[in-house]
Amino acid sequence: QVQLVESGGGLVQAGGSLRLSCTASGRFFSINAWGWYRQAPGKQRESVAGSTNDGTTNYADDVKGRFTISRDNAKNTVYLQMNSLKPEDTAVYYCNAHITVASSGLLHYTESWGQGAQVTVSS
Repeated sequence: QVQLVESGGGLVQAGGSLRLSCTASGRFFSINAWGWYRQAPGKQRESVAGSTNDGTTNYADDVKGRFTISRDNAKNTVYLQMNSLKPEDTAVYYCNAHITVASSGLLHYTESWGQGAQVTVSS
C-alpha cells in the first residue's frame, strides 16, 4: 500500500506564494510520474502540472510561468511552488503518483492520490 501525504496549503493574498509538498511512503519499486491536480467548488478536477522520470514537465496554460513542479527522488517527494497566486487558483490541490509495485515476483502499475490540500487566495 502506497500513501501520499500532502502539506503546505493555506490562505494567502493575491500575488503571494505557497509551496505544496507531497511525500510517498510504503512499499513500492519506483515512482514513474508525479502530478498535481486541483478541484474548485462546483468544478471538475483538473490537471495543474506533471513530472515524469525523464525530466519532462508540463503545465496547464493558466499556471505556466507562475507554478513550478519539482521532485526530490531521494525523499520520494514532489513539490509545487506557486507564485503570483490569483483568486481563481483557489481550490483543493491533490498530488498524484504513478507507481510501480512488486508483488509475488511481478511488477504492477498503480496510482495513488494525496488527501488534498486547501489553497485559498484572497483578493
